[in-house]
Amino acid sequence: MPDVTAAPPHIAVVDDEHDARTMVGEYLAAHGFDVALCDGGRSLRAHLETHAPDLIVLDLNMPEEDGLSIVRDLKSRSTIPIIMLTATASPIDRVVGLELGADDYLPKPCELRELVARVRSVLRRAHGGAPASPPGAPAPARIRFGTKWLELDALRLSDDAGQEQTLTRSEYDLLKAFADHPKRALTRERLLDLADARDPNAFDRAIDVRITRIRRKIEPDPANPRFIRTVRGLGYVFRPDGD
Repeated sequence: MPDVTAAPPHIAVVDDEHDARTMVGEYLAAHGFDVALCDGGRSLRAHLETHAPDLIVLDLNMPEEDGLSIVRDLKSRSTIPIIMLTATASPIDRVVGLELGADDYLPKPCELRELVARVRSVLRRAHGGAPASPPGAPAPARIRFGTKWLELDALRLSDDAGQEQTLTRSEYDLLKAFADHPKRALTRERLLDLADARDPNAFDRAIDVRITRIRRKIEPDPANPRFIRTVRGLGYVFRPDGD
């Protein structure tokens, strides 16, 4: 009988520091991942020409090309999940990274067991979609979010013409949380739990960055949101009718 065992997830580790890169790579490999080591943006792009990583672990502070520019470039043309590693990056760097589409971050030096847990969590969110519907099944459920439709089964966001809007898995999880709790004020803590996006590093406003990204995609006027409203001193509420 042929071996049908699924291939292990392929992780690209990008860090200009040889020892850090090797340590992270060896630890991930020891926990069952297929790992490629890249010493910078140029090396990563060369790797992407022949491989399709399931996830990228990316150091933000590299002399050849900083990690933020790499995140910007990759997220403009792919949906590969990215976990940022930040040694000396300020909170604003983390905010910018999240705004550009990074899926998670950890400070350096990181606890390797936590990194493995984060990798598995992001991979679950990235590849945990529902299976395709069989022929003749009802059309995928759709929920209106402002100017867009969220297609729950397809995990995608599109406009009335069917034009797809790029959506990260973390953004989808937040929209799904709102869809499941319409017209209910949800605290930031509750949203992080519902979207499986908890950040244990006390970066409390990470959820705000994600909400800002979502508003840019679904609100007619993101500066004056009508559908995902801020509840002062609490969190956010999804108003399907925009009232």
